[in-house]
Amino acid sequence: MENVAETAASASYLQGYEDGLRLGVCQAVMERIPAPEPYFRDMKVFYIPQGFHAIDQGISAALSSLVRECIVVEAPKMLELAQKERPHLILVLNGLHVFPENHLEDIRRVRAMGIKTAVWFVDDPYFSEDTAAACTAYDVVFTHELGCVPFYSALGVKRVHYLPLAVNADMFKPLRCGPEHLYDICFIGNAFWNRVAIFDEMAPFLKDKKVLIAGGFWERLSRQDLLGRSVQLGFIPPEETVRYYNGAKVVINIHRPDEWGQDNRNSHRISGKSINPRTYEISACGAMQITDIREDLTNYYRPGYDIETYTSTEELKNKIIYYLEHEEERRIMAARGLYTTRQEHTFISRMRTFLEQF
Repeated sequence: MENVAETAASASYLQGYEDGLRLGVCQAVMERIPAPEPYFRDMKVFYIPQGFHAIDQGISAALSSLVRECIVVEAPKMLELAQKERPHLILVLNGLHVFPENHLEDIRRVRAMGIKTAVWFVDDPYFSEDTAAACTAYDVVFTHELGCVPFYSALGVKRVHYLPLAVNADMFKPLRCGPEHLYDICFIGNAFWNRVAIFDEMAPFLKDKKVLIAGGFWERLSRQDLLGRSVQLGFIPPEETVRYYNGAKVVINIHRPDEWGQDNRNSHRISGKSINPRTYEISACGAMQITDIREDLTNYYRPGYDIETYTSTEELKNKIIYYLEHEEERRIMAARGLYTTRQEHTFISRMRTFLEQF
């Protein structure tokens, strides 16, 4: 019994040492990041959230720090409050599933009052048949998807801007987490079929490792016999996701497929070129990330320097093996990713770019 207790105490000490070292490195990295230049616009802005908690909170907090007044308004109350408050600008996030059916007419009525309107589509290109019907109602369209810029222009939108996503740095950040969040390998997200195929193929490799696969629809896995114990079904709140990212040695990022069909409403078959919010969120936690490649990834990160990439399941498996065995390299790459993300890819930075268009 004494040997068992000594082994457990030794493992606990080692884990505490590693956590302290990682958090110390992360703190040193964040202290090196220069404060942003002062910025202020004398504007009253309405922000209409979509219900993406981390993104909504990040945008509203950023706008509140950059303009005279930012008011978060639920979509059904937009027209009534706009008539009363007369904001300079209304920013709608996505505008999908949150408005009443007549919302495009409401947008046009707001514009008739002389209030500028903008929409930021952050689910592109997966709902192109819905966004195509809505885009021309707004003065300005922003999209996080590079491939959608010519699509909206062709539909008659006169002002279209590419505005990539970012991270809510107040939420996604380095944290100390408990033993229940410690994993060798972590993936959090819904079980789109490309993701299922990768984990089914890697199941024999993963079966003897401490793995977390969390999100919706993971009953789609064929290899439940090998991976069932690793699966946590259902939505993981952002506050909990942060802790899992912090507790994992390697976090995998697999982009959603862009094909039209079962999980998408991309009937216009627009190819996905831009990186997802998970890319920024994982790195903002000071976590080691291995991601598949989207066309504009290299505009924001440097593969092999502040992020790691893969192009096949075999390459992903080999890189997981490598980084699980090379702790120092894992820590250095994660720290570089943290620096890049906190310096360049926060919502403060994105909202400054947004406001410059008005």
